[in-house]
Amino acid sequence: MNGLTLYHSATSPYVRKVMVLAHEAGLAERIALVPASGTPLDPGSVPLEANPLGKVPVLTRPEGGALYDSRVICAYLDALAGDRFYPQGARRWDCLTLEATADGILDAALSIMYETRLRAEPIRSDAIVAGQWSKIARSVTLLEDRWLAYLAGPLCMGQMALGCALGYLDFRLADRGWRKRAPTLARWQDEFSARDSMAMTTPPG
Repeated sequence: MNGLTLYHSATSPYVRKVMVLAHEAGLAERIALVPASGTPLDPGSVPLEANPLGKVPVLTRPEGGALYDSRVICAYLDALAGDRFYPQGARRWDCLTLEATADGILDAALSIMYETRLRAEPIRSDAIVAGQWSKIARSVTLLEDRWLAYLAGPLCMGQMALGCALGYLDFRLADRGWRKRAPTLARWQDEFSARDSMAMTTPPG
């Protein structure tokens, strides 16, 4: 398996998801990393011929055809590694739901970042920020109330996605206090962040 190239940004939580899985699956050293970044206003250096949406991560493959969206890339890499991190049976649907919840947290967090950093102050919307944060707050509360037993189980892609999502909240939105809302989940995050795969993908800054 040669010829895998990942267009990435070191601060992208979606890229981090891919790289955490790659490390856990033993594939990281087989993936060439090419820096690329963009915003909703400007695709920047993202290869549009590979991903017309202008977002990272993008994975090009020796068999041709670029893959994009972190969930697609993670499923592909897991298949290469022998289908280890998307479980079968009833637990599979829990894993996929947890991954979707984590990605929803990231989508909302990035919307907050774009609203506060890309829009000029006179046209920023406090209502949009509040609405996006409410999605995160509800999700964190649900995870604290209903998902801790699942999180204590065998490692899966859902847990990796959640670790990256909560890590992004710590990285960019720590002042909003998600940890006070979910102290047991915060302890899980601290333990999960100690994994080698998480430590090796910690965003700079």
